[in-house]
Amino acid sequence: MTAAPINFDNSYARLPEGFFTKVKPAKASAPEVLALNESLAAELGIDAKWLKSKAGIDMLSGNALPDGAASIASAYAGHQFGNFVPQLGDGRALLIGEVIDTHGKRRDIQLKGSGITPFSRGGDGKAAIGPVLREYIVSEAMHALGIPTTRALAALVTGDDVIREDVLPGAILTRVASSHIRVGTFQFFYARSDTASLKALADHVIDRHYPDARDHENPYFSLLQNAVEKQANLIANWLMVGFIHGVMNTDNMSIAGETIDYGPCAFMDHFDPKTVYSAIDQGGRYAYGNQPSIGQWNLSALAQAMLPILDENEEQAIEYAKKALDVYPQAFEASYEKLIRSKLGLLKPDEGDIALWQDLTKHLAGNEVDFTQFFRALSKASSQPSMKDMAFHDLFGGPSMFDMWMVAYRSRLQLEDRSDEERQEAMLAVNPAYIPRNHLVNEALEEAQKGNMAFANKLMDVLSSPYEERAGFERYLLPPKPEEAITNTFCGT
Repeated sequence: MTAAPINFDNSYARLPEGFFTKVKPAKASAPEVLALNESLAAELGIDAKWLKSKAGIDMLSGNALPDGAASIASAYAGHQFGNFVPQLGDGRALLIGEVIDTHGKRRDIQLKGSGITPFSRGGDGKAAIGPVLREYIVSEAMHALGIPTTRALAALVTGDDVIREDVLPGAILTRVASSHIRVGTFQFFYARSDTASLKALADHVIDRHYPDARDHENPYFSLLQNAVEKQANLIANWLMVGFIHGVMNTDNMSIAGETIDYGPCAFMDHFDPKTVYSAIDQGGRYAYGNQPSIGQWNLSALAQAMLPILDENEEQAIEYAKKALDVYPQAFEASYEKLIRSKLGLLKPDEGDIALWQDLTKHLAGNEVDFTQFFRALSKASSQPSMKDMAFHDLFGGPSMFDMWMVAYRSRLQLEDRSDEERQEAMLAVNPAYIPRNHLVNEALEEAQKGNMAFANKLMDVLSSPYEERAGFERYLLPPKPEEAITNTFCGT
């Protein structure tokens, strides 16, 4: 242990030992910083200069953890592609501690790729440079888009190789989260009929994430209902930017309502609800359009795991669970419809808005139109026909049935009370110009594996301001050419 300018306050490590196992991280032979998130460091109250020092790099690599660090691998279970696995846990990650950030919010700091733990299930506990940088790039892009997510504090190469399909440079991600507690954490104790630990876990989650639940006559019901609402809102936000998580297993679902575990994730190019990028999702279980229903399925697993603490009477506990889960469709639809109107530049709700959206998505899917480009173009459209309509003709391959949709859309805009300029400004603030397109991320990872971080750094710079178009970055606006398209992404295991 070494002294460091970090004040750890490790509440999770104070829970009973059945919640985690104490583990020492593996040694990295020659750690070197690839990327350091200085703005996040400042938010956490950590000196970025110290993080770049030998002592800081020792912490980020796990070579020498500071005083007060925890170094624990958390236990959890989970449904993986619908099949329940009673023990999963942090197989290649260690929670090194919690800090109270400059906003008074408690945040986890975790090393991902730090070596073998009791939960590694035969793996080496390491991570390769590709998955580490993918999570760094995409999670920070999600944050810039305003979507709840875990964050990336640093990415390091370890100086050691890892064996996957090829020999690859080893790496470690320093991940920051409101917590790393998952639906699968509750399932872990439910599967063991350990009601005392379930209650301790729920109390910890309430104290940490949902303190207002303490004022409810049934705090655990309130916790469940809050988690349902958070997840419904999160998934609605995913859909609005074309994000596909890729592996929505219950162990990859944060109880805090943050996007977590960026494995084979990707952003959709042309609109298609059946889009799947994950190489392991052969049946399309976690396709773009299935994400809302899978979210509800996962929350049902959470509700089941919480039954023993919702009420001592089983029938009453089931009623509480049903009541909380009944919130999901309404919460999702309310969030989804609000975001749809925002994306279309509509302030005043109208009963025809959802039909207008559904008709639009049929045109987008039928013509394989790029999702992000279309809404960026729509954000600049006039309420009257103009030469700018040629941009839509280019996207749709010429005049088409879509022109009729534009007539209906412009008719709908007449119900609004704001000017074109006000509407366009509002739409440009919610319809991004830049997303981490899969082919660009892939290029950044390939270059980084060769030791060249220039493209990755430029891509991260572009994605840090996704709503601001900048001269000289036109390439980042474009979908892939046919020969550039990346259709399969992979987990980091």
